[in-house]
Amino acid sequence: MRGRIEDTVTVITGASSGIGRAAALAFVRAGGAVVVAARREEALEELALECEAAGGQALAVPVDVTDAQAVEALARRAVETFGRVDFWINNAAVSLFGRFEATPAADFRRVIETNLLGCVHGARAILPRFREQGDGVLVNVSSGVGKMPQPFANAYVISKHGIVALSDCLRQELWDMPDIHVVTVLPPATDTPLFQQAGNYMGRAAEPMWPVYDPETIARAIVSAALAPRREVIVGPNIRAAIVAWRIVPGLFDRLAARVVEAKHFQDRVVPPTSGNLFEPMPESASVHGGWKRPRQRPSIAWMALAGARGMGVGYGFAGRGRRPR
Repeated sequence: MRGRIEDTVTVITGASSGIGRAAALAFVRAGGAVVVAARREEALEELALECEAAGGQALAVPVDVTDAQAVEALARRAVETFGRVDFWINNAAVSLFGRFEATPAADFRRVIETNLLGCVHGARAILPRFREQGDGVLVNVSSGVGKMPQPFANAYVISKHGIVALSDCLRQELWDMPDIHVVTVLPPATDTPLFQQAGNYMGRAAEPMWPVYDPETIARAIVSAALAPRREVIVGPNIRAAIVAWRIVPGLFDRLAARVVEAKHFQDRVVPPTSGNLFEPMPESASVHGGWKRPRQRPSIAWMALAGARGMGVGYGFAGRGRRPR
Protein backbone atom coordinates (compact mmCIF):
# COMPACT_ATOMS: atom_id res chain seq x y z
CA MET A 1 0.00 0.00 0.00
CA ARG A 2 1.22 3.46 -0.89
CA GLY A 3 2.42 5.63 1.97
CA ARG A 4 1.69 8.93 0.27
CA ILE A 5 -1.01 10.67 -1.76
CA GLU A 6 1.43 11.98 -4.33
CA ASP A 7 1.03 10.33 -7.74
CA THR A 8 -2.11 8.42 -6.69
CA VAL A 9 -5.55 8.47 -8.30
CA THR A 10 -8.72 8.93 -6.26
CA VAL A 11 -12.35 8.66 -7.39
CA ILE A 12 -14.81 10.64 -5.27
CA THR A 13 -18.58 10.46 -5.65
CA GLY A 14 -20.81 13.23 -4.35
CA ALA A 15 -17.98 15.65 -5.13
CA SER A 16 -19.96 18.69 -6.26
CA SER A 17 -20.37 20.09 -2.73
CA GLY A 18 -19.72 19.55 0.95
CA ILE A 19 -17.40 16.80 2.17
CA GLY A 20 -16.83 15.41 -1.33
CA ARG A 21 -15.70 18.74 -2.71
CA ALA A 22 -13.44 19.34 0.31
CA ALA A 23 -11.96 15.85 -0.08
CA ALA A 24 -11.18 16.39 -3.77
CA LEU A 25 -9.26 19.55 -2.96
CA ALA A 26 -7.46 17.82 -0.09
CA PHE A 27 -6.26 14.94 -2.28
CA VAL A 28 -5.14 17.32 -5.03
CA ARG A 29 -3.24 19.57 -2.64
CA ALA A 30 -1.46 16.48 -1.32
CA GLY A 31 -0.24 15.71 -4.85
CA GLY A 32 -2.83 13.25 -6.13
CA ALA A 33 -5.05 13.20 -9.19
CA VAL A 34 -8.82 13.03 -8.71
CA VAL A 35 -11.84 11.88 -10.66
CA VAL A 36 -14.79 13.84 -9.33
CA ALA A 37 -18.31 12.53 -9.83
CA ALA A 38 -21.80 13.86 -9.04
CA ARG A 39 -24.99 14.78 -10.87
CA ARG A 40 -24.18 18.47 -11.38
CA GLU A 41 -21.92 18.75 -14.43
CA GLU A 42 -21.33 22.50 -14.18
CA ALA A 43 -20.37 22.26 -10.51
CA LEU A 44 -17.96 19.41 -11.31
CA GLU A 45 -16.32 21.37 -14.10
CA GLU A 46 -15.83 24.30 -11.71
CA LEU A 47 -14.29 21.95 -9.16
CA ALA A 48 -11.97 20.43 -11.76
CA LEU A 49 -10.73 23.91 -12.67
CA GLU A 50 -10.19 24.68 -8.98
CA CYS A 51 -8.21 21.45 -8.57
CA GLU A 52 -6.07 22.28 -11.60
CA ALA A 53 -5.48 25.79 -10.25
CA ALA A 54 -4.16 24.11 -7.11
CA GLY A 55 -1.61 22.28 -9.24
CA GLY A 56 -3.35 18.93 -9.60
CA GLN A 57 -5.03 16.81 -12.25
CA ALA A 58 -8.79 16.40 -12.20
CA LEU A 59 -11.35 14.68 -14.39
CA ALA A 60 -15.04 15.59 -14.00
CA VAL A 61 -17.55 12.83 -14.76
CA PRO A 62 -21.29 13.52 -14.29
CA VAL A 63 -22.81 10.44 -12.64
CA ASP A 64 -25.99 9.52 -10.80
CA VAL A 65 -24.85 6.82 -8.36
CA THR A 66 -28.29 5.18 -8.39
CA ASP A 67 -27.41 4.02 -11.92
CA ALA A 68 -25.15 0.96 -11.59
CA GLN A 69 -24.09 1.07 -15.25
CA ALA A 70 -23.11 4.73 -14.95
CA VAL A 71 -20.96 3.97 -11.90
CA GLU A 72 -19.30 1.09 -13.75
CA ALA A 73 -18.59 3.49 -16.61
CA LEU A 74 -17.09 5.93 -14.10
CA ALA A 75 -14.62 3.29 -12.89
CA ARG A 76 -13.77 2.30 -16.45
CA ARG A 77 -13.13 5.89 -17.51
CA ALA A 78 -10.95 6.55 -14.45
CA VAL A 79 -8.74 3.57 -15.27
CA GLU A 80 -8.62 4.42 -18.96
CA THR A 81 -7.57 7.99 -18.18
CA PHE A 82 -5.05 7.45 -15.38
CA GLY A 83 -4.12 3.77 -15.67
CA ARG A 84 -5.31 2.74 -12.21
CA VAL A 85 -7.36 3.81 -9.19
CA ASP A 86 -5.73 3.78 -5.77
CA PHE A 87 -8.57 5.15 -3.64
CA TRP A 88 -12.32 5.09 -4.21
CA ILE A 89 -14.45 7.32 -1.94
CA ASN A 90 -18.16 6.45 -1.80
CA ASN A 91 -19.49 9.76 -0.54
CA ALA A 92 -22.66 10.64 -2.47
CA ALA A 93 -25.59 11.25 -0.14
CA VAL A 94 -29.00 12.87 0.10
CA SER A 95 -31.22 13.32 3.12
CA LEU A 96 -34.89 13.34 4.04
CA PHE A 97 -36.54 14.83 7.13
CA GLY A 98 -39.99 14.04 8.44
CA ARG A 99 -41.95 11.65 10.58
CA PHE A 100 -41.82 8.12 9.19
CA GLU A 101 -45.47 7.97 8.15
CA ALA A 102 -45.37 11.48 6.63
CA THR A 103 -42.48 10.90 4.22
CA PRO A 104 -43.57 9.69 0.74
CA ALA A 105 -42.52 6.15 -0.09
CA ALA A 106 -40.82 7.28 -3.30
CA ASP A 107 -38.69 9.80 -1.40
CA PHE A 108 -37.82 7.21 1.24
CA ARG A 109 -36.75 4.75 -1.44
CA ARG A 110 -34.65 7.36 -3.24
CA VAL A 111 -32.56 7.99 -0.12
CA ILE A 112 -31.80 4.28 0.19
CA GLU A 113 -31.00 4.04 -3.52
CA THR A 114 -28.61 6.99 -3.41
CA ASN A 115 -26.86 6.52 -0.08
CA LEU A 116 -26.73 2.74 0.31
CA LEU A 117 -27.06 1.35 -3.21
CA GLY A 118 -24.77 4.11 -4.43
CA CYS A 119 -22.08 2.59 -2.20
CA VAL A 120 -22.99 -0.89 -3.42
CA HIS A 121 -22.62 0.20 -7.04
CA GLY A 122 -19.30 1.87 -6.27
CA ALA A 123 -17.96 -1.22 -4.52
CA ARG A 124 -19.10 -3.49 -7.36
CA ALA A 125 -17.37 -1.23 -9.89
CA ILE A 126 -14.02 -0.86 -8.14
CA LEU A 127 -13.37 -4.10 -6.21
CA PRO A 128 -12.73 -6.23 -9.33
CA ARG A 129 -10.19 -3.63 -10.42
CA PHE A 130 -8.59 -3.59 -6.97
CA ARG A 131 -8.34 -7.39 -7.13
CA GLU A 132 -6.68 -7.16 -10.53
CA GLN A 133 -4.21 -4.57 -9.22
CA GLY A 134 -3.70 -6.42 -5.97
CA ASP A 135 -4.31 -3.35 -3.81
CA GLY A 136 -6.57 -0.36 -3.21
CA VAL A 137 -8.59 1.39 -0.52
CA LEU A 138 -12.37 1.69 -0.58
CA VAL A 139 -13.66 4.39 1.76
CA ASN A 140 -17.39 4.33 2.50
CA VAL A 141 -18.63 7.55 4.09
CA SER A 142 -21.39 6.70 6.55
CA SER A 143 -22.38 8.96 9.47
CA GLY A 144 -22.43 9.05 13.22
CA VAL A 145 -26.05 7.94 12.95
CA GLY A 146 -24.81 4.82 11.20
CA LYS A 147 -24.14 3.49 14.70
CA MET A 148 -27.23 4.73 16.56
CA PRO A 149 -30.82 5.77 15.86
CA GLN A 150 -32.20 9.26 15.30
CA PRO A 151 -35.82 10.30 14.81
CA PHE A 152 -37.24 12.25 11.88
CA ALA A 153 -34.54 11.05 9.46
CA ASN A 154 -35.47 7.38 9.15
CA ALA A 155 -34.39 6.70 5.58
CA TYR A 156 -31.07 8.50 6.06
CA VAL A 157 -30.29 6.63 9.28
CA ILE A 158 -31.23 3.26 7.77
CA SER A 159 -29.01 3.94 4.74
CA LYS A 160 -26.07 4.89 6.93
CA HIS A 161 -26.48 1.76 9.08
CA GLY A 162 -26.50 -0.21 5.85
CA ILE A 163 -23.21 1.35 4.76
CA VAL A 164 -21.58 0.24 8.03
CA ALA A 165 -22.89 -3.31 7.46
CA LEU A 166 -21.74 -3.31 3.83
CA SER A 167 -18.21 -2.37 4.86
CA ASP A 168 -18.15 -5.07 7.54
CA CYS A 169 -19.28 -7.73 5.09
CA LEU A 170 -16.78 -6.69 2.42
CA ARG A 171 -13.88 -6.85 4.87
CA GLN A 172 -14.72 -10.46 5.62
CA GLU A 173 -14.91 -11.36 1.94
CA LEU A 174 -11.55 -9.68 1.30
CA TRP A 175 -9.68 -11.60 4.01
CA ASP A 176 -7.49 -13.21 1.33
CA MET A 177 -6.52 -9.81 -0.17
CA PRO A 178 -4.52 -8.13 2.61
CA ASP A 179 -3.63 -5.10 0.49
CA ILE A 180 -7.26 -4.24 -0.31
CA HIS A 181 -8.82 -2.27 2.51
CA VAL A 182 -12.36 -1.15 3.30
CA VAL A 183 -12.70 1.81 5.66
CA THR A 184 -15.90 3.28 7.07
CA VAL A 185 -15.77 6.99 7.94
CA LEU A 186 -18.44 8.22 10.36
CA PRO A 187 -18.66 12.03 10.42
CA PRO A 188 -20.65 14.14 12.87
CA ALA A 189 -22.91 17.03 11.84
CA THR A 190 -20.97 18.96 9.23
CA ASP A 191 -21.24 22.45 7.78
CA THR A 192 -22.37 21.47 4.28
CA PRO A 193 -25.34 22.38 2.02
CA LEU A 194 -26.95 18.98 2.74
CA PHE A 195 -29.58 20.49 5.01
CA GLN A 196 -30.70 23.18 2.56
CA GLN A 197 -31.06 20.56 -0.18
CA ALA A 198 -32.73 17.76 1.78
CA GLY A 199 -36.24 16.50 1.28
CA ASN A 200 -38.31 17.89 4.12
CA TYR A 201 -41.78 16.97 5.37
CA MET A 202 -41.40 18.27 8.93
CA GLY A 203 -42.94 21.65 8.11
CA ARG A 204 -39.87 23.39 9.59
CA ALA A 205 -36.49 24.15 8.03
CA ALA A 206 -33.72 21.76 9.07
CA GLU A 207 -30.30 22.63 10.43
CA PRO A 208 -27.38 20.57 11.80
CA MET A 209 -27.21 19.95 15.53
CA TRP A 210 -24.28 21.21 17.58
CA PRO A 211 -21.35 20.72 17.39
CA VAL A 212 -20.99 21.42 13.69
CA TYR A 213 -17.67 20.39 12.11
CA ASP A 214 -15.90 21.89 9.11
CA PRO A 215 -15.98 19.75 5.94
CA GLU A 216 -12.20 20.14 5.75
CA THR A 217 -11.91 18.22 9.03
CA ILE A 218 -13.80 15.28 7.53
CA ALA A 219 -11.76 15.55 4.33
CA ARG A 220 -8.54 15.24 6.34
CA ALA A 221 -9.94 12.16 8.05
CA ILE A 222 -10.70 10.61 4.64
CA VAL A 223 -7.19 11.33 3.37
CA SER A 224 -5.75 9.86 6.56
CA ALA A 225 -7.94 6.77 6.18
CA ALA A 226 -6.70 6.30 2.62
CA LEU A 227 -3.08 6.54 3.71
CA ALA A 228 -3.39 4.44 6.86
CA PRO A 229 -6.48 2.24 6.47
CA ARG A 230 -8.33 0.98 9.55
CA ARG A 231 -11.77 -0.47 10.01
CA GLU A 232 -13.58 2.66 11.12
CA VAL A 233 -12.83 6.33 11.56
CA ILE A 234 -15.24 8.08 13.93
CA VAL A 235 -14.73 11.82 13.68
CA GLY A 236 -15.31 13.81 16.86
CA PRO A 237 -15.70 12.87 20.52
CA ASN A 238 -19.40 13.80 20.55
CA ILE A 239 -20.23 10.93 18.20
CA ARG A 240 -18.35 8.45 20.37
CA ALA A 241 -20.12 9.79 23.45
CA ALA A 242 -23.53 9.49 21.81
CA ILE A 243 -22.90 5.90 20.71
CA VAL A 244 -21.76 4.93 24.20
CA ALA A 245 -24.73 6.70 25.82
CA TRP A 246 -27.24 4.95 23.57
CA ARG A 247 -25.69 1.55 24.31
CA ILE A 248 -25.56 2.12 28.07
CA VAL A 249 -28.95 3.76 28.61
CA PRO A 250 -30.97 3.20 25.44
CA GLY A 251 -34.29 3.94 27.14
CA LEU A 252 -33.16 7.32 28.40
CA PHE A 253 -31.52 8.11 25.10
CA ASP A 254 -34.70 7.26 23.18
CA ARG A 255 -36.84 9.44 25.42
CA LEU A 256 -34.50 12.39 25.02
CA ALA A 257 -33.98 11.92 21.30
CA ALA A 258 -37.44 12.76 20.00
CA ARG A 259 -37.74 15.92 22.09
CA VAL A 260 -34.21 17.21 21.65
CA VAL A 261 -33.92 16.46 17.94
CA GLU A 262 -37.27 18.06 17.20
CA ALA A 263 -36.27 21.15 19.16
CA LYS A 264 -32.65 21.51 18.03
CA HIS A 265 -32.57 19.98 14.54
CA PHE A 266 -35.34 22.18 13.13
CA GLN A 267 -35.78 25.92 12.99
CA ASP A 268 -38.91 27.90 13.77
CA ARG A 269 -39.06 28.91 10.12
CA VAL A 270 -41.94 27.19 8.34
CA VAL A 271 -41.20 25.54 4.99
CA PRO A 272 -43.56 23.76 2.56
CA PRO A 273 -43.18 20.03 1.87
CA THR A 274 -40.42 19.35 -0.63
CA SER A 275 -38.46 16.45 -2.10
CA GLY A 276 -35.42 18.73 -2.25
CA ASN A 277 -32.63 17.34 -4.40
CA LEU A 278 -33.68 13.70 -4.10
CA PHE A 279 -34.69 13.29 -7.74
CA GLU A 280 -33.09 16.30 -9.41
CA PRO A 281 -29.95 18.17 -8.34
CA MET A 282 -30.27 21.77 -7.25
CA PRO A 283 -28.07 24.16 -9.24
CA GLU A 284 -27.34 26.26 -6.16
CA SER A 285 -25.28 25.28 -3.10
CA ALA A 286 -22.38 23.82 -5.10
CA SER A 287 -20.01 24.81 -2.32
CA VAL A 288 -17.96 23.19 0.42
CA HIS A 289 -19.70 24.99 3.27
CA GLY A 290 -23.36 25.36 4.13
CA GLY A 291 -23.04 28.43 6.34
CA TRP A 292 -24.09 26.69 9.54
CA LYS A 293 -21.18 27.53 11.82
CA ARG A 294 -22.12 29.74 14.76
CA PRO A 295 -19.92 31.09 17.56
CA ARG A 296 -22.24 29.97 20.37
CA GLN A 297 -24.18 26.72 20.23
CA ARG A 298 -26.01 24.60 22.76
CA PRO A 299 -24.99 21.04 23.62
CA SER A 300 -26.30 18.22 21.47
CA ILE A 301 -28.27 15.13 22.38
CA ALA A 302 -24.98 13.26 22.72
CA TRP A 303 -23.88 15.25 25.70
CA MET A 304 -27.37 15.46 27.18
CA ALA A 305 -27.77 11.68 27.04
CA LEU A 306 -24.30 11.10 28.45
CA ALA A 307 -24.94 13.58 31.26
CA GLY A 308 -28.19 11.79 32.00
CA ALA A 309 -26.41 8.48 32.12
CA ARG A 310 -23.85 9.80 34.55
CA GLY A 311 -26.58 11.37 36.64
CA MET A 312 -28.18 7.94 36.98
CA GLY A 313 -24.87 6.53 38.22
CA VAL A 314 -24.09 4.85 34.93
CA GLY A 315 -20.64 5.37 33.45
CA TYR A 316 -18.19 3.74 31.17
CA GLY A 317 -17.08 1.40 33.90
CA PHE A 318 -20.58 -0.04 34.25
CA ALA A 319 -21.02 -1.00 30.63
CA GLY A 320 -21.87 -4.67 30.38
CA ARG A 321 -22.34 -5.14 34.14
CA GLY A 322 -25.49 -5.55 36.14
CA ARG A 323 -28.94 -4.77 34.86
CA ARG A 324 -29.17 -2.53 31.82
CA PRO A 325 -31.64 0.36 32.30
CA ARG A 326 -34.72 0.16 30.14
